[in-house]
Amino acid sequence: MTQHDHKSRTSGQESDKAGKRHEVKPVNQKHGPGEKDAGLKESSRDSGGATARKLESISAELHEEVLRERDEYLDSLQRLQAEFANFRKRVLRDSGQQTQRAANQVIEELLPVLDNFERAKKAAAEHDEKLLTDGVEIVYNQLRDILGKRGLCEIDANGAAFDPNQHEAVMCQPSSDHDEDTVVQVLEKGYQLDDKVLRPARVIVSTVKNEGDGKKSR
Repeated sequence: MTQHDHKSRTSGQESDKAGKRHEVKPVNQKHGPGEKDAGLKESSRDSGGATARKLESISAELHEEVLRERDEYLDSLQRLQAEFANFRKRVLRDSGQQTQRAANQVIEELLPVLDNFERAKKAAAEHDEKLLTDGVEIVYNQLRDILGKRGLCEIDANGAAFDPNQHEAVMCQPSSDHDEDTVVQVLEKGYQLDDKVLRPARVIVSTVKNEGDGKKSR
């Protein structure tokens, strides 16, 4: 190697070192406005997609919950309807049985009355007046006792003040022996069962007696 070549090599190396010292390192470049907006849009799309998926999941859960509650309510309603139907059938059956038992009891109590009616008929056929009278009296007393035990009682109307709730005035009759609106005669007895009037007593009611007054329809 000649002296000239050595100097050239040395000079080249020094130039390379100087170039390396003056080399500018690349700096991270900032994104422009367009690139920044694109990144925000991409991030927004990702966030919106996640939110939509979450809402769909919540909606599906709520839908399943609503369906479950609906099925439970329907099942409860069906059970309630079945129970009510069974209760209604049981009430009707029990009511029918009670009515039948009451009817059987009344009929059983009336059988002796029927027997005495037959005896009275036999006495009438034999022209035994005393036996017939006694038989009718027995039948009457038996029937009255049976009905009385069931709560039936006669409305006491004769001589009482007229009560439109218990009496039916058929006629008015002037009378100086009674106060006005007093029952002076009972044409047909009235009856009540416990506190309920079954049939009002048909009566004649007194009015103030004046000259020329007579009986008149009311």
